[in-house]
Amino acid sequence: VQPKHLGCVGLSCFYLAVKASEEERNVPLATDLIRISQYRFTVSDMMRMEKIILEKLCWKVKATTAFQFLQLYHSLIYENLSCERRKYLNFERLETQLKACHCRIMFSKAKPSVLALSIMALEIEEEKLMELTEALEFLQLHSKVNNRDLTFWKELVLKCLTEYSSSKCSKPNVQKLKWIVSGRTARQLKHSYYRITHLPTIPESSS
Repeated sequence: VQPKHLGCVGLSCFYLAVKASEEERNVPLATDLIRISQYRFTVSDMMRMEKIILEKLCWKVKATTAFQFLQLYHSLIYENLSCERRKYLNFERLETQLKACHCRIMFSKAKPSVLALSIMALEIEEEKLMELTEALEFLQLHSKVNNRDLTFWKELVLKCLTEYSSSKCSKPNVQKLKWIVSGRTARQLKHSYYRITHLPTIPESSS
């Protein structure tokens, strides 16, 4: 992909993902996405890029993701834990670990099932939930993940999470993140996108 086309590729992929996962009423207009992104290509350019991407994907836009595998594995394994031990297998923590891995380009080469299973296996080892060993082996068997692949990706995931947890890794303060729109972009957007119209006061009748 040529550098000058990266913006169009990125926005087209995002738009395809939105259309595949969101309800139709929540899908924004392509023109508004282009305005917000401040790119110079047209809607026609974006539609052509969408077609190219779809052809590359053989029109399969609803592939099962590592997040969905992680949800499935967690729900199946969770049932094997006693009530007092369930707090040690927190899904939000697993999701955060997956997000950290997705920040590394190398994990785009991992099969979604293998990546999810690697994260789950490491968490079970970390929390010393040995009673889940058999259930984990069952998942590995039915997911058709061989030991070599699992070991390989577990090592990479462990390295990634170790670096992510270190003080050297600079993580953004979510509380301070803001979406800043320039004045020029704000003027181009629809009025309702950046300002809420105040409704008239409803008169109260005395009872």
